[in-house]
Amino acid sequence: METYPTKENIQSAHERIKNFIHKTPLLTSTQLNEITNSQLFFKCENLQKVGAFKMRGASNAILSLTDNDLVNGVATHSSGNHAAALAKAAKMKNVPAYIVMPENAPEIKKNAVKSYGGEIIFCKPTLEAREQTLNEVVKKTHAVFIHPYNNDKIIEGQATCAKEIFEEESDFDFIIAPVGGGGLLSGTSLATYYFSNNTKVIGAEPAGADDAFRSIRDKKIYPSVNPQTIADGLRTSLTKKTFGIISKFADEIITVREDSILKAMKLIWERMKIIVEPSGAVPFAVILENKEKFKNKKIALILSGGNCDLNNLPWNSNKQ
Repeated sequence: METYPTKENIQSAHERIKNFIHKTPLLTSTQLNEITNSQLFFKCENLQKVGAFKMRGASNAILSLTDNDLVNGVATHSSGNHAAALAKAAKMKNVPAYIVMPENAPEIKKNAVKSYGGEIIFCKPTLEAREQTLNEVVKKTHAVFIHPYNNDKIIEGQATCAKEIFEEESDFDFIIAPVGGGGLLSGTSLATYYFSNNTKVIGAEPAGADDAFRSIRDKKIYPSVNPQTIADGLRTSLTKKTFGIISKFADEIITVREDSILKAMKLIWERMKIIVEPSGAVPFAVILENKEKFKNKKIALILSGGNCDLNNLPWNSNKQ
């Protein structure tokens, strides 16, 4: 039988990591409320350490291991934010981090991993290549594999984001989180169930990478094959663990067009004066495309990250 993190697990994770993460702000914008006719609260994980929510899960995973477990370091495969977070968390414990990254990972994310002392091993940009390369690395180094999302400790850590939201504000009609591999949406769904039971949970996904939407709709896991989206953090597939949690605890997944993601990202930059990456703008794109559904509602949106390549901004290349 499939088990999932309990309320107590999430509370313990929050206690464990609180001195190693930022309690990120929950911001509002009168202008964006007016544009959407709704009451929006943006949880700014773009201002988290390493610029993404991934620091929560990585810290919890590493801090849950004993010194003996960590003697050969940790390893993972990731295109970006989890890689940086794990490298930084490993540095806190003074152990090596071996990071398998696809060759086409954004330059800013490669640089971040290096800056936190992670050792990068490049592979072809396919899940098969990632997993094969990772297996070789683990065999050689005997490091502990910490999966980016198919891991209870990671999910418990990500759940602390929504927990913080509900501790600061109440009576939300909806909470919206982006979905790639499903670690954040799993954690958000569980935290909402435990701490804000009347709030509906929505996963936000690019239409060009809609494997989670189709997986939940058809009650079977579809792998992410050749995803076409600017939201590079959302190109991964659900796992049995995240699929199980999301199927049970999330209310729906809504997909959005690429032009809406760009519009959402640009509006957040312009009106809120904060940097958010494409993946982090996807929840706001859901509101922009479905204004009637969210009219006069109180909504929490998780801005999952803010790691953008400032030399290659999407609206410059797309002539937006």
